[in-house]
Amino acid sequence: MEKVKVSVRELVEFVHREGSIDLRFQARSSMTIGTRLHQLIQKGYKDGDEKEVFLKGDIISEEIHYVLEGRCDGILYHDGKVKIDEIKSTARNLDEIEDGSRVHWAQAECYAYLLAKQKRLDSIDIQLTYIQIDTEQVKIVERTASIDDLEDIVRTTLIAFTPFAKIISHNQKAFKDSIPTVSFPFPSFRKGQKQLAGAVYKTISEGKTLFANAPTGTGKTISTLFPAIKSMDGGKAGKWFYLTAKTITRTVAEEALSQLEKQGLSHTSVTITAKDKICFKEETRCQKEYCEFADGYYDRINDALMDILKFESVMTRQVIERYALKHKVCPFEFSIDLSYLVDGVICDYNYVFDPKVSLKRLSDESKKRTVLLVDEAHNLVNRGREMFSASLSQSSFLEVKDLHRERGDLQKSISAVHKHFILMKEGMKKEGDWNVEADGELTTVIESFVETAEKCLGEQGREWSQSFMQLYFDALHYVRISRLYSGEHRFVLDASGKDLTVKLFCIDPSRMIARGSEPYHSSIFFSATLHPFSYYFQQLGGNEDDYRFLIPSPFEKEQWKVEIDPISTRYRDRERTLARIVQSIVDAFKNNRGHFLVFFSSYAYLREVHEELLGHSLDAEFVVQETDMKEREREEFLESFQAEKKQRVIGLAVLGGIFSEGIDLKGDRLNGVIIVGVGLPQPGLEQEMMKEFYQGQGKNGFDYAYVYPGLNKVFQSGGRLIRSEKDRGVLRLIDDRYLKTPYRSLLPEEWTPFEVIR
Repeated sequence: MEKVKVSVRELVEFVHREGSIDLRFQARSSMTIGTRLHQLIQKGYKDGDEKEVFLKGDIISEEIHYVLEGRCDGILYHDGKVKIDEIKSTARNLDEIEDGSRVHWAQAECYAYLLAKQKRLDSIDIQLTYIQIDTEQVKIVERTASIDDLEDIVRTTLIAFTPFAKIISHNQKAFKDSIPTVSFPFPSFRKGQKQLAGAVYKTISEGKTLFANAPTGTGKTISTLFPAIKSMDGGKAGKWFYLTAKTITRTVAEEALSQLEKQGLSHTSVTITAKDKICFKEETRCQKEYCEFADGYYDRINDALMDILKFESVMTRQVIERYALKHKVCPFEFSIDLSYLVDGVICDYNYVFDPKVSLKRLSDESKKRTVLLVDEAHNLVNRGREMFSASLSQSSFLEVKDLHRERGDLQKSISAVHKHFILMKEGMKKEGDWNVEADGELTTVIESFVETAEKCLGEQGREWSQSFMQLYFDALHYVRISRLYSGEHRFVLDASGKDLTVKLFCIDPSRMIARGSEPYHSSIFFSATLHPFSYYFQQLGGNEDDYRFLIPSPFEKEQWKVEIDPISTRYRDRERTLARIVQSIVDAFKNNRGHFLVFFSSYAYLREVHEELLGHSLDAEFVVQETDMKEREREEFLESFQAEKKQRVIGLAVLGGIFSEGIDLKGDRLNGVIIVGVGLPQPGLEQEMMKEFYQGQGKNGFDYAYVYPGLNKVFQSGGRLIRSEKDRGVLRLIDDRYLKTPYRSLLPEEWTPFEVIR
């Protein structure tokens, strides 16, 4: 008999949820006040009452052995009777709630059945406690149910769930049964690949964390996915997340899964694409009046889920879109719902680490069985700073105030924020000012604005401006980050013209990255450029119990022809050295064969050099990276590099941009890379705060704020050159600092020895 474990919430939402996606109602700040209101109700419990009680029971239905479990809000004991209490916070007027939601009743009835069965009760009382988030008024709806009635309700719910459960159970069993038969999808391992795969397998088997620096060419994707899946054969882990910042690396992961399928793997996986990218509408407005894919979404989603899970395995963006159109459901929410049901998920870092968009329904129990594979982990440092920072501008509040003058309560809450902005601006010492301590009074008035905004958004039949919606989400994020604010943050005031921006800036994301990965079974952080290793190990939250793994490049040094042309690219010298730098690029191109990529520290520098290069009458086709390139424009840029092309190509791109990592131009598609400069970030308020912070910790602040992040972009760009055992090419580094400390000592081993251009 099949054994299926299902949570009460998962069960009742699948069977009973209905209606439409509507962010005006979905985006309640249960995150900000819901927990507090639950606790407020629970504080009123009498002695002997219980709260947050885990319940579990076994039920045989339709040839399936169900293990039903969940955590109920409260169990009350009064006059010899037992009562289940299910607490729900709501923005709706309590007068609009008559008998309570069917989903809420079903959830409470399941808990009541589990408790009655456990305590051998003939009947049990059930109550729904609704608390209004603005007024904190309470409405209780209650009834009494016999154990027989409850068993009928639960069994009827399980019967409705069974077709879905059978598909999920079949897929999970097929996945487990196929793992022992899966073999490595290539005839042999590359140099270092077997060792990396072994380290990943050992780490996951022991439930630990691994930081791996695996240079370009190691085959990191298959070397992490394959052992991760193999480790799930009878182990404690049963699910994986492949996290990456780039679309191209998600595609590589999908291809690796398809290769493993050919070796016998039976599995399901989904790729989550950002809402703005996958949305079928011109504007991303999740409201039933505007979007037919949001209207009635919950009435159609179950059929869509069962359909796709029955017939598909690697659920890419294209597959998701096809089934979403077939069933007329929102493709983004469809992929999110699937992520809780499949064996593996390919997605952005945000869905695990970002408090704003992380997968909230992923239970602690599920996390304990899930492995994180964090690709291009060096990117998570800056992304972590962004995730754990928040900013608000004075002008955004004033814009909303002007748009919605008819709402007195909204005007009042915005005026309070605006008044505090004025006080802060008057107290500033300079245009860019920062403090170690955050402004608690500002947080208070922003919290008040959030609660007022939610009251407005809860009104049915009312349209609100996009700027108001965006301000609400930004303010809600600010409140969340204010609760994470710590010694690794700074409270920043930045005055620009008449506007004032306030920011909670996360300098060091390491503690929160570590906290984000801690609930999971195991985490593998890997990249070709965790260099210098000690810097990234600290920044990504590594500790003394974690495993470290560094392997040399799988390629021979003879494949690289490395040259250093010691010309200053410092901003103050650029006008003076421009002609020499252009000549260096021309010489490298003329003295070598094939296509070249040239990287610059900024678009302005790129355009300046490009203009000068055009005057040299080179027999070459120039392709230039532009800001905000569309997907098709990016593809056209890369398609220009063809091995058989007669006219040579010079591509001009920026360090740290879309063409500096995650692209494969193998063989004669790319024969040379030139890097102009050392990639240092532009000096600014945030970089100087970072420098001061790390200096205060006894580290080299300049290296942490400027050198290490800059050189990482150089290593990534240089890594585009040699992508296979057959590749050969020239790498020219143009900057005199490459011959000085610390730059010279930080160059990758495969880039030495080098020739100095005289």
